[in-house]
Amino acid sequence: MAKKVQLKTRKNEASVHAFVSTIEDRRLRIDSEQLLTLFEDITGVEPKMWGGSIIGFGEYTYYRSNGDQGTYLATGFSPRKSGPTLYIMPGYQNYDAILQRLGPYKLGKSCLYLKSLENIDLTCLKELIETGLKDLKRGYATSFD
Repeated sequence: MAKKVQLKTRKNEASVHAFVSTIEDRRLRIDSEQLLTLFEDITGVEPKMWGGSIIGFGEYTYYRSNGDQGTYLATGFSPRKSGPTLYIMPGYQNYDAILQRLGPYKLGKSCLYLKSLENIDLTCLKELIETGLKDLKRGYATSFD
């Protein structure tokens, strides 16, 4: 019988806007405010804090190979000291055509690392997030409320 997986990073009721207002680095705070607006426009949902530093939009349910199930943010970002980290679940595979137009970045499996939004094509970033959400919805149960 499958069991519910409890991740360390969980959705909570902390205020997203209060969190963003505490970001000391001015450029990172401005980038975070811009990303909040972008993600809200794309998803149509209010942001939620996941753990102490991740801002998430929507959720999806995933299943591990052993049948256990978990829930995690569908998309979102974290304002890290090195710059914004964006999350597209379950990853950035097959997005090369979009990423070539984005601007400077580094890539992890489900993480897109940016130094700032300064040299990023925001129209391209919007396309990337929207494409990731469409792909996620095709393969997983999602919730945006």
